[in-house]
Amino acid sequence: MSRKSLLDLTRKRYNRMALIFDFVEAPVEKMRFASWRHRLRTRIVGPKALEVGVGTGKNLPYYPEDVEITAIDLSPRMLSRARRKAEQLVLDIRLLEMDAQNLAFPDHTFDTVFATFVFCSVPDPVKGLQELRRVCKPEGRILLLEHMRPGNFILKIIFDLLNPIIVRMVGANINRKTIDNIRLAGWQIRVEENLSSDIVRWIEAKP
Repeated sequence: MSRKSLLDLTRKRYNRMALIFDFVEAPVEKMRFASWRHRLRTRIVGPKALEVGVGTGKNLPYYPEDVEITAIDLSPRMLSRARRKAEQLVLDIRLLEMDAQNLAFPDHTFDTVFATFVFCSVPDPVKGLQELRRVCKPEGRILLLEHMRPGNFILKIIFDLLNPIIVRMVGANINRKTIDNIRLAGWQIRVEENLSSDIVRWIEAKP
């Protein structure tokens, strides 16, 4: 399948899920994800930052007040819900429809680039991470909260078997080798913290 076809398919999946996305993820968001997102408030530095894959706006409550933030997403329906949340929170942010693999920003624009649970669904994750590196300032940073393929041998097999089903249902790959992808994109990992076994990790890296 071509890159454009994969992109169109990903957009279609997330447009389809936009209405129920928050409802479906509400239990795990309340139990785990929200506490992990909270660290964004102190780790995002400015003056300018970029969120890739803003989705329905789950990170919006954790944006620091003193940083000018631009947030993008591939799905217009997801963005529509994020806009409503931004209005409710009275946030002055730019929300744009854009492909993470082809960012419409000049080189070295942002001090921080960040994403949470996004690079499981970017069709070409290395290309997307390279684009984030391109638009990040040389002294900047990337913050990632991601789930990925586990190190345990048995779990690896289970994740690989389940992955085609999960991708078809929700568009997310559960067996991505995200640490390898980050390094392949040229980032230098400074922090790698296991949050849920080694499946969910917090990562900070330099260009």
